[in-house]
Amino acid sequence: MRIFFAGSIRSGRNLLPLYKQIIQLLKRMGHTIVSEHVASAKLEEAEARLTEEEIFRSDINFIDECDCLVAEVTMPSTGVGYEICHAVSNGKRVLCLYKEGTNVSAMVLGNRGVISVPYVDMEGLEKRLALYFKNQTENSGI
Repeated sequence: MRIFFAGSIRSGRNLLPLYKQIIQLLKRMGHTIVSEHVASAKLEEAEARLTEEEIFRSDINFIDECDCLVAEVTMPSTGVGYEICHAVSNGKRVLCLYKEGTNVSAMVLGNRGVISVPYVDMEGLEKRLALYFKNQTENSGI
């Protein structure tokens, strides 16, 4: 499956190591990540060379190319919320991951177009992701 991975950029980069782990996990599971930019330690430098419109267009294009948007939403981000909304509005599968006990927005948890998955550790997350993608494959007839 072609996945766009979303995570906080301007709202804080505290979860950068986690983003890298999740992307590597998804790749090990056989998925293609259409962009790994959110996990780049040099992202701020790269984005400094782009206009706001170029960043917007790039992310929208990545979402339009993917089969599924996977967002880590433990750290609130307006940009990630916008990406989720765009994906849902365009009929994309959306999976939101968050650390158990996090106060996640009702706009994510209450949206029927979004599957939200709490997790405690990477082992538990891996099991939840495997189940989610198995169900997606079975339900799509693949």
